[in-house]
Amino acid sequence: MQPLVESDIRESFGNATDSELAQLSLPHDFLLIEWAHLDAFAWRDPRIAARGYLVTELEGAPVGVVLRAASSNGSHHRAAICNLCHTQQPADQVVMFSARRAGPAGERGDSVGTYMCSDLMCQETVRLGRPAAPSEVLPSVHELERIEGLARRTRAFVADVLGAS
Repeated sequence: MQPLVESDIRESFGNATDSELAQLSLPHDFLLIEWAHLDAFAWRDPRIAARGYLVTELEGAPVGVVLRAASSNGSHHRAAICNLCHTQQPADQVVMFSARRAGPAGERGDSVGTYMCSDLMCQETVRLGRPAAPSEVLPSVHELERIEGLARRTRAFVADVLGAS
């Protein structure tokens, strides 16, 4: 993913209201992001617990959506799977996120939802096996497939919300 600055991120949201953009808080570690290792940038708002953000690239340009998390009522004794990274986790670590559709559909109240990791750290989850240094062993084919699958599903979700699919 191309490196982004705060203004790029704020301008990327296709389904955000002016008030949502005014309230947007970047994560505390924003300046430390390793953009070359990401296909998407997602985070939970540090000030508004039920809000999350997801930014990816479509046709070479950053595009983002504002997410709303449903209240988590899953059990840590049951398993659930994130629809983006396809990682199985305790059900209390997977949450339904919805995004208001862009344009007139969103103004009518239409939204799109999917189950995602509650911390929105799918990008890190699929890369847990990545070597610590570039000179070490290359990622396995399975890991590369997981990364590409996550990127494809993330782009498809964002495109669906924005009506670009």
